[in-house]
Amino acid sequence: MNGWFDGLVEARNRGHKRLAVLLDPDTFPVGQAGADHVARIAASAATDVFIGGSLLERGRVEDVLSAVRAGWSGPVVLFPGSPDQCVPGADAILLLSLISGRNPDLLIGRHVEAALRIRRQALPTVPTGYLLVGDGPLSAAAYVSGTAPLPEGKPGLAVATAVAGELLGLRALYLDAGSGAGRPVPAGTVAAVRAATSVPLIVGGGLRDAADIERAWAAGADCAVVGTAVEADPSVLERLPRARAVRTAIPG
Repeated sequence: MNGWFDGLVEARNRGHKRLAVLLDPDTFPVGQAGADHVARIAASAATDVFIGGSLLERGRVEDVLSAVRAGWSGPVVLFPGSPDQCVPGADAILLLSLISGRNPDLLIGRHVEAALRIRRQALPTVPTGYLLVGDGPLSAAAYVSGTAPLPEGKPGLAVATAVAGELLGLRALYLDAGSGAGRPVPAGTVAAVRAATSVPLIVGGGLRDAADIERAWAAGADCAVVGTAVEADPSVLERLPRARAVRTAIPG
């Protein structure tokens, strides 16, 4: 049973969108500042909180998870960049396979390292095909993974990669422009992947305001993820659009 994933599928079937705030353990504020930040998230339009990052200079995932649980009643999902970020207590974990790259460590190697830990913790697991998309500037995810993103001008590559992931049995897809990306994944790429696949589609990276999120939803994202923009300016939380039923429209 995976309550969070089942809820995501149900929302997708109803055309109801979700909105996640991604918290990077390396930059999450400590003490009262952290509690205040969680309170702002709880008062915002966010439906989910994701925790994780490409780098992990400090082993603070459990601390961040605890702070979130203290002030947020919604679902919390791990978005791990390494096995060390797989900790107990979340509602689900996105077990990411970087299918847009050819780094064997991120296709299966790290998963072998983390597998028994995840099994012991009984973490509800969502096998997720992770695709980096973008022409630059170089994102943290691309640099740390040692892989090149799929080019923005070749949406067919993203479609073929996503379909391969679905055929391999991955239960969700995550299109990411990467942390701190200069612009989001193009709406046309999101729409093309959505049209070719049937599993839930998560889209993040470069989403900076309500208009970006609305475009991602309209293109077919079932869940939009905002992270760096909130880190840079927490007041962005006050302007996030409310998750609701959104008609998917192919961008013109």
